[in-house]
Amino acid sequence: MAQEDVFKKLVAHCKEYGFVFQSSEIYDGLGAVYDYGQNGVELKNNIKKYWWDSMVLLHENVVGLDSAIFMHPTIWKASGHVDAFSDPLIDNRDSKKRYRADVLIEEQLAKFEDKIEKEVEKAKKRFGETFDEKQFRETNGRVLENQQKWNDLQARFVKALNDSNLDELKQIIIDQEIVCPVSGTRNWTDVRQFNLMFSTDMGAAADGAMKIYLRPETAQGIFVNYLNVQKTGRMKIPFGIAQIGKAFRNEIVARQFIFRMREFEQMEMQFFVRPGSELEWFQKWKQTRMNWHQALGFGSENYRFHEHDKLAHYANAAVDVEYKFPFGFKEVEGIHSRTDFDLSQHQQFSGKKIQYFDPELNESYVPFVVETSIGVDRMFLQIMAASYSEEEILSEDGKKDMRVVLRIPAPLAPIKLAVLPLMKKDGLAEKAREIIDELKFDFNCQYDEKDSIGKRYRRQDAIGTPFCVTVDHITMEDNTVTIRYRDTMLQDRVAISDLKNIISGEVSLKKLFAKL
Repeated sequence: MAQEDVFKKLVAHCKEYGFVFQSSEIYDGLGAVYDYGQNGVELKNNIKKYWWDSMVLLHENVVGLDSAIFMHPTIWKASGHVDAFSDPLIDNRDSKKRYRADVLIEEQLAKFEDKIEKEVEKAKKRFGETFDEKQFRETNGRVLENQQKWNDLQARFVKALNDSNLDELKQIIIDQEIVCPVSGTRNWTDVRQFNLMFSTDMGAAADGAMKIYLRPETAQGIFVNYLNVQKTGRMKIPFGIAQIGKAFRNEIVARQFIFRMREFEQMEMQFFVRPGSELEWFQKWKQTRMNWHQALGFGSENYRFHEHDKLAHYANAAVDVEYKFPFGFKEVEGIHSRTDFDLSQHQQFSGKKIQYFDPELNESYVPFVVETSIGVDRMFLQIMAASYSEEEILSEDGKKDMRVVLRIPAPLAPIKLAVLPLMKKDGLAEKAREIIDELKFDFNCQYDEKDSIGKRYRRQDAIGTPFCVTVDHITMEDNTVTIRYRDTMLQDRVAISDLKNIISGEVSLKKLFAKL
């Protein structure tokens, strides 16, 4: 199945099974804004808990914060967002559609990569076990030709970005004969910068209102609270401050479902270190964060690091953790060495001394910062994409059937346990309710009595429930139930009294933390 079709199915599945809805759908929706349904909000909360506990519980020197969305407007002047927080945009005159120029060029680079990978895959099938991939990549003519095209375009693209050369970005698009996906034409406007911050007014009177911004990132709330946390928590460097919160960006080219939205949620941690040690800590957090992703068990081959070709004005090192979505490798997390830029800027603009006295060095300095920043919504989409599977199985009547299953890691699954009475009569429904009442304080449980057991299993597979328990007439005799495992569809007969221990061992976050 084409990856584009897989993604369409995934989007449809998210709505059909209560994960993600279009915001304001009954009013025809609001572009690039989404709501999380009854199963989506549970998965989202579990993702946030996995991140939060891995940061705050597993690291004695990392503490939490929850800063306000509204902040003093000078903060965004100090951070550089007022002057430099923008995207290079280009319009197609025929379709009237607007695109990010850098994204169009990145997609062209991805096309060269796809051509190379297709050649490699064809050769793998042709030569089988004798295939030497390294030698093939180094000697095959078509691979070398596409690699050279990629190298030339990449070098030109990076130079244009570093020089902030908007004319060159347009010329690259023209020279590469990149067409508008809608109109199919190359009738492009000039490239121009567009600021991404939302603004509003604060104040009772219109003429006396102060222009403020909805925060485009959560990091600045951490920086302006650095002194408060450091002093009240008696924190010693190195230490970190973690935060989960909403951010807002006026994305003109918001697409790919919840991958790029105008209202989104971030999980960020700013780690404060001695000047000169930041690159060492950068490498440590780089590996720590990759381990966190790979602990979910979606295959190390589906992750990679992407070094930034153009560094932000505040950084001296930056790397992205990328995951292989149905639409290609895309960023899910960024790790940045932000130097002392942010604290120094806020020290300058506020007039307040923001320094740390290091008793070991007997000197004061502005700390350097290493940042890890991950989008909750992108992480949600990554888990859904990695978990979605269609399998051919035999139905209850022995015929071939298709089941859709979400292999969400059990600790993150929205519903941990479904309790299903074989039928409503003979006290089975009441017994099932007793089991729910006994376990609902430990796990998110769901009761379902409608349709056949097979159909109920299918529904639970589709929302990723790792365990289903069936209550039957034998249960009434010996207090045992059938427990069915989502991934294998195998079934065991177990005592009701053992359910808590069986399920606890699989759904606890400790199972993920043990891999870190």
